[in-house]
Amino acid sequence: MPLIVKICGLSTPETLDVALQAGADMVGFVFFPASPRHLSLQTARKLGKQAKGRASKVALTVDADDATLANIVEALQPDILQLHGKETAARLRDIRQTFGLEVMMAIAVETSADLAPLPGYAAVADRILFDARAPKEATRPGGLGAVFDWHVLQNLDLKLPFMVSGGLHAGNVAEAIRVTGAGGVDVSSGVERTPGVKDPEMIRKFIRAARATEELMVR
Repeated sequence: MPLIVKICGLSTPETLDVALQAGADMVGFVFFPASPRHLSLQTARKLGKQAKGRASKVALTVDADDATLANIVEALQPDILQLHGKETAARLRDIRQTFGLEVMMAIAVETSADLAPLPGYAAVADRILFDARAPKEATRPGGLGAVFDWHVLQNLDLKLPFMVSGGLHAGNVAEAIRVTGAGGVDVSSGVERTPGVKDPEMIRKFIRAARATEELMVR
């Protein structure tokens, strides 16, 4: 299976185009007011049209209700809903049935104990994203530049596709892939100059580094 590279938290036509031209498989858009990457529905509509047919569009939400999700879906026309809050497996099932879209559940990881809810989520999600657990004082669950111990995921018996996130950048993405065996990588703060401001060359370097690792693993 080819490695999936996701650039998340895109918010301008220019950086979105860089990610698309560099070969991102997924482009992520954040709908969470506490995040510096939060998009208005108007901006999401424009960026969604720009990305259509060029990469899978992912809408990241945090404990959003159905009305909020419906507005996001109408504006962005996403391919995937990424749930990054405390949604239960039952809530995932309801969202999947209501909106008829692929659902990716983000699980915050610090120790192996954090994998306890995984079977329940795996029964209803289409894919899993393992992210670093945010500090207790954090106001948002992701995009904080923290790395978790990737060895927690070694020998993971998971039939679903899964991705890793949390503190990834061009310099460590190869090791993350090697240790976890993940089929996808997801970066946000690791390709930013300042929180919420993407750097075009960092995006290109990250995608190049991920693709180079993919080629080595195929050989």
